[in-house]
Amino acid sequence: MATAIVEDRVEALSEYAQVSIEFHVREVLDVVAPQQGLEGLSLRVRTVDTPYTKDYDALNHPTQWPERFDMSRWGILAAIKNGLRIGGAVVAWDTEGVDLLAGRRDMAVLWDLRIAPVERGKGIGARLFRAVEDWALARDVRWLKVETQNVNVPASRFYASQGCILGSIDRFAYPTLPEETQLCWYKDLSGDQTV
Repeated sequence: MATAIVEDRVEALSEYAQVSIEFHVREVLDVVAPQQGLEGLSLRVRTVDTPYTKDYDALNHPTQWPERFDMSRWGILAAIKNGLRIGGAVVAWDTEGVDLLAGRRDMAVLWDLRIAPVERGKGIGARLFRAVEDWALARDVRWLKVETQNVNVPASRFYASQGCILGSIDRFAYPTLPEETQLCWYKDLSGDQTV
C-alpha cells in the first residue's frame, strides 16, 4: 500500500513522537581547520572506535515543544502507511524564540524529520522533505534551513542529496556536548541561489 503524507495537528505530537528518531553513530564528520581556519574549513569522515546510539528526543522531546514555542505557524506532517504512522516532519516558521530563524519571515526551519527504523532508506524521507518544501512555499518562504550535527552523517548526506548546501559549521554551538559540531544546511526554494 502507498504511503500518504498528510498534515497533522499539534495535539498529535505524542503520537508523532512514537516514531523513533534514534540512530546509530558509526562515523562522524570531523572539522579540519588548516592554519587555525585561515585556509578554510573542511569535513572529514571518521569511523568511531565504539559505535553508539543517539536519541534527540532524550534532549528535546516533541511533547515539550508547545510549552516552549507558539506552534501556531508550524507545519506538522505525518507519513501514514496501512493506517500506521511511519514517519513525520515538523517545520517552524515565523516564530519568536526560534533562534535558527534569526527573525526572518522568508526562512523556515525543518525542525524535525523522523522515519521508523524499518522504513528508512525507502524514499519516505525524500517525500516528507518535498512536502516540507511545498508547505514552506505556500507561505512564500524562500529559504529552508536544517540543523544537524557532525555525529549524524546519514542526515548530512540526505540533506545534501535533497539539494541543500552546507551554510555554517559551529564547533562551539553546544556547550554541554563539546564533542558535537552544529551543521546548518540551507535550500533556496526560489531557485535563485543568492542570499
